[in-house]
Amino acid sequence: MKKGVLYLLFLTISSCTSGGIIIEKIPFLHENNNAQPSLVSRDGSLSLSWISSDDEKKAALNFSQFEDGKWNSPQTVSTGSDWFVNWADFPTHAINGDLILTSYLKKSASGTYTYDILLSLQKLNGEKIKEDFVLHTDGTQSEHGFVSITSNKNNGFYVSWSDGRNTIEKGPEGQHKPMTIRFAEVTANGAIVNEKELDSATCDCCQTSITATSKGPVVVYRDRSNKEVRDIYITRKINGVWEAPSAVHNDGWIINGCPVNGPKVASNLNNLAVGWFTVSDGRPIVNLSFSKSNGESFDSPIKINTLDAIGRVDVEFLNEKEVLISYIEGDDNGTFLRIKKVSIDGKASAPITISEIDGGRNTGVPQLEKFNDDIFIVWTVFENDRNQLKSAKLSLENI
Repeated sequence: MKKGVLYLLFLTISSCTSGGIIIEKIPFLHENNNAQPSLVSRDGSLSLSWISSDDEKKAALNFSQFEDGKWNSPQTVSTGSDWFVNWADFPTHAINGDLILTSYLKKSASGTYTYDILLSLQKLNGEKIKEDFVLHTDGTQSEHGFVSITSNKNNGFYVSWSDGRNTIEKGPEGQHKPMTIRFAEVTANGAIVNEKELDSATCDCCQTSITATSKGPVVVYRDRSNKEVRDIYITRKINGVWEAPSAVHNDGWIINGCPVNGPKVASNLNNLAVGWFTVSDGRPIVNLSFSKSNGESFDSPIKINTLDAIGRVDVEFLNEKEVLISYIEGDDNGTFLRIKKVSIDGKASAPITISEIDGGRNTGVPQLEKFNDDIFIVWTVFENDRNQLKSAKLSLENI
């Protein structure tokens, strides 16, 4: 069995405009391919989950915390040889106190896209509470994935996902019914409650995003109209009731297929920020839009990219009025993973290039988090015939 390395690249940037970068490689030994990262900062903890897989296609979901300047020895949450492992539909996790809730995808039948969402609930020290339980209650052999998880104030978790239970039925013209967006809560003992359909027609394979505000959960995703308009929508639970979904912005992007490029939402007090990829008039764009009203309305979008956008965005609030957005863009000279600082009044910094990067699927969906006074970014590379993870660490004072 071959040995892989999960590389942690620690970057120090002397200024936002200089190219002076000092890189230190720290080998974090782990077997096999390493990919599908999920990075989470919560309550003074930075954590990473990812999938490793061997040559026999046995997969393992791993979890590690960043402590004392390094990633600690990983815990293996679950293993299996019947998982659905995909660059875009990756496991995720969230932390609430000393609890961690993780997800992965397990095949439910032989079809390419027939798989279930399984959850595992444990303590940070590895003590298991409830293992390998199915999130959704439909029991159909259909597609379930693109999970988002965040903690709630009740010591449990909010979860959103893309659900294909209706796709096994056909409409009046013989076509399969569309995917839906659903929501549920997972309690501190692993009970699944308050499951609900939020939107009955959504894009097939774009990532969902969820955040917890003081007024309740907010879910952002790519919608799908009967005319194949696939813009970014938001729905909020206010005073215990889910509101009708509405557009973050009417891009008017018509595409007869899924772009596999979902949005990301972040919140701070009453402010929301949503970043997303779209194509307007044939131009690929990364947009960022702010809401100062907890998502009731949004300001006009701010165009982030300067080259042709590939997207795969992440967004993180630095403080009440500033966010950092990560995105991928490229031209004939190369493809780059970049970040920008953007204020709620629309001012954007010059881009900072984190790395030249492959624009294909091997890159995955880069992950961005603020931890203490630093920014961490994790992405996937393909080296020596193996997928591996890389992480950049930047000091906030240099952004």
